[in-house]
Amino acid sequence: MEASILTNVVLPASLFIIMIGMGLSLQVEDFARIVRYPKAVSLGPINQLVLLPLIGLGLCYVFSLPPMLAVGMLLLASCPGGATSNLISYVAKGDIALSVTLTAISSTITIFTIPLWVSWGLEFFLGESRPIELPILQTMGQIFGITALPVSIGMLVRARNLSFAERMERPMRIASTVIFVLILAGIVVSEWQTLIDALPILGPSTFTLNLLTMGLGWLLAKWFGLNLAQSITIAIESGIQNGTLAIVIASSILFMPELSLAAAIYSIAMFLSGGALMWWFGRRPTTVSA
Repeated sequence: MEASILTNVVLPASLFIIMIGMGLSLQVEDFARIVRYPKAVSLGPINQLVLLPLIGLGLCYVFSLPPMLAVGMLLLASCPGGATSNLISYVAKGDIALSVTLTAISSTITIFTIPLWVSWGLEFFLGESRPIELPILQTMGQIFGITALPVSIGMLVRARNLSFAERMERPMRIASTVIFVLILAGIVVSEWQTLIDALPILGPSTFTLNLLTMGLGWLLAKWFGLNLAQSITIAIESGIQNGTLAIVIASSILFMPELSLAAAIYSIAMFLSGGALMWWFGRRPTTVSA
């Protein structure tokens, strides 16, 4: 599965609009509150940057993946959450400020950790040593453009016109859900044959990675005493990976499209589990403590 107009244009543009909607529900005090709850901010990166790649590596052995697919699984597991996790947290009524904060932290750190994990995976599984150079400034600019910038626009609108922001909150949640479903349908239709061919081999391992890391994130959040909204966000940030980034790295930087197959299958699992969370938790009253 290679990068396409859907993943490179439609998805980022849709998420930009959705992130503006998130910003409409945020204010500066939300981020100040995050500083008062450091456990939540610390737990997310630990799950994403340490536990997730180790779990991905373990699943390569459990499911006896071929070497090339094993490297692809490791690439996927070393990627950050991405803006999709912000979307799911938003609709599921998680802690949006925490979600945006964790995405920014993990996205910045993984610029440096992804090359380490993938270089090691290539040498370990394939006997190759291939240096990976990510365009750091460009990647950071893309991350900023699709997360911090639109959220800041939404927050600015809220600060200047509170009544408008409050009126738009429910319509934006509905629109976010509709866009989410359309994106899932587009991915399935455009990559149908590729997904069908790879599903028997990669399906069990990628679905397990998604559900296991999401469940682990939820349990750890509860163990550390986080509230419901924070627990929802930690679970999502732990189990929702930036498959688009993995696809771009595999096809456009490493020029090894086989490595993108794990991300392709995982994207389906991610959207299905994320959709379930959005439906289940999104139904609860907005008055629940965040």
